[in-house]
Amino acid sequence: MKQLLVPSLGLAMIAGNAHAAEVQISTEGPVVELTVMEQVEADPDLVTVGAGVTTDAPTAVEALRLNSVEMRKVIDRLKALGVAERDIQTTGINLNARYDYDQRTQRQVFRGYQASNRVSVKLREVGETGKVLDALVVAGATDLDGPRFSLEDDTQAKAEARRRAMERARAQSLEYARLAGYSDLRLLEVNETITGRSGPFPQMRAVATMDVAEESAPVQPGMVSSSVNVTVKYEMVR
Repeated sequence: MKQLLVPSLGLAMIAGNAHAAEVQISTEGPVVELTVMEQVEADPDLVTVGAGVTTDAPTAVEALRLNSVEMRKVIDRLKALGVAERDIQTTGINLNARYDYDQRTQRQVFRGYQASNRVSVKLREVGETGKVLDALVVAGATDLDGPRFSLEDDTQAKAEARRRAMERARAQSLEYARLAGYSDLRLLEVNETITGRSGPFPQMRAVATMDVAEESAPVQPGMVSSSVNVTVKYEMVR
């Protein structure tokens, strides 16, 4: 008789330290262990884009003031397009001195200050992505990044991936058991690792002087996937 040590879900607190409790499971037959990954694809229902404004000025105060004015235009435009305030989040505000290197004197020459402000925006209407990107540039955004497509709630996709993973893990384990002369299996342990995968995250750059096309920027959302990795241990039984 063999004994397999399987970590339980409980935690034993001893002298202020957490230790994973172990449960001993007796086994008679050999044990097969497999790791299976399954992923489920779905149409994205959430788009994340980044938008920023960069401004230059002789003084730090003026650079930040001008930047704030321009960024307010971008945020107001987003709200006018129906983007909720909770879906607009500031991700960074920077103010830096600008220098150029003078080859003749071989010295750094002060050129003024540069301020930048960036926001992350969640769009819940995937089909409006191109229109929003165009509107951001018109409103004064000097650089964009994204779009990144995802699922707002991937619970259902994860559940389907989990079901498929368990079915495939059992089928493969049963095949090993029968090849070894056994007829059935007894589940001993299941461990799961969940990963969420989205579509490609292309980088888009836009400058304030660019000409905006009459039609919105073409955006293809494609499909996004949710993945589950399952590691199972089965005892082979006759």
